[in-house]
Amino acid sequence: MKIRKIFQGFPTQKAISGKLVRINKCQDMKILPVFVLLLSGFIAFGQQKQVCFSFDDLPVVSYGITDTIYQKKLLNKLVSSLCNNKIPAIGFVNEGKLYDKEVLDQFQVNLLKGWADSGLDLGNHTYSHPDYNAVTFTDYSQDILKGETITKEILKDLGKVIRYFRHPFLHVGNSKVKADSLSDFLANKGYQIAPVTIDNDDYLFALAYKRAAVKKDSGLMTQIGRDYVKYMEKKLNYFEKQANRLFGRDINQILLLHASLINSDYIDSLIFMFKRNNYIFVSMDKATEDKAYKTDITVFGKMGISWLDRWALSEGKQKDFFRDDPATPDYIIKLAE
Repeated sequence: MKIRKIFQGFPTQKAISGKLVRINKCQDMKILPVFVLLLSGFIAFGQQKQVCFSFDDLPVVSYGITDTIYQKKLLNKLVSSLCNNKIPAIGFVNEGKLYDKEVLDQFQVNLLKGWADSGLDLGNHTYSHPDYNAVTFTDYSQDILKGETITKEILKDLGKVIRYFRHPFLHVGNSKVKADSLSDFLANKGYQIAPVTIDNDDYLFALAYKRAAVKKDSGLMTQIGRDYVKYMEKKLNYFEKQANRLFGRDINQILLLHASLINSDYIDSLIFMFKRNNYIFVSMDKATEDKAYKTDITVFGKMGISWLDRWALSEGKQKDFFRDDPATPDYIIKLAE
């Protein structure tokens, strides 16, 4: 239950990750399917809401599968879908995944270049994905700086700069002093914090899906994929409701995802689901223009949670406020153990 996640801390998640990689550029758009164009027309008559798609742990989350063909196919398919659907996504990089035994792995670098060359943005997710609750500010800040080296060069070649930072595990600091120290450090280095409002257990579905794929169990893969999209729609509806309860209106949402096999296979379905719920897709810049993101956070702890949850706790909301948070299906949790 999410209530347990909020009040007892976020469960540890690890993304294990990985030739020249060629990915179609977003500007090389194909004609969108007719049903998508028709859907866009219908949405125009309703109230359009906005969401930013963000992906953690780039270049790829393969859960131990090191085969380069597998990784290249996974990321190419994901990027192609994002580009064809004109999704201005941002990916957050763990630069430690670009190295093999401290030797730079050019294949992994080229995966990252392929993402950026396609017009998608990149941000910093630290070098080694440390838990800020478990390390000192000095060690953590050094890991941030170590994690920007290659990403900065890739963006520089495209005339861009790195601007956003995403906390691993969504741990922002377990005390106000620690959180403020990090926020001040990031601001001084020219970073903006990349919040998350639609938090979810996509990584558990991803691990279950990968294990079904390894077993070549196509029936189970289909079941997991369909239940994943249903679960994500429930999460969307839940966080929409929470936003309206807190702010009296819809806010620009920011979705957390990972560059995993399940998202590679089901990103089109997720996109369609968001469109069906009257969403358009915007950049992190556009999403964070919403004044909701200036809301003060006054409660700190070990939680790795949505900013909507943080704002609610800061307003003194109690457990009942969070009780409708959709649970991850038990069979998914069991498959991911």
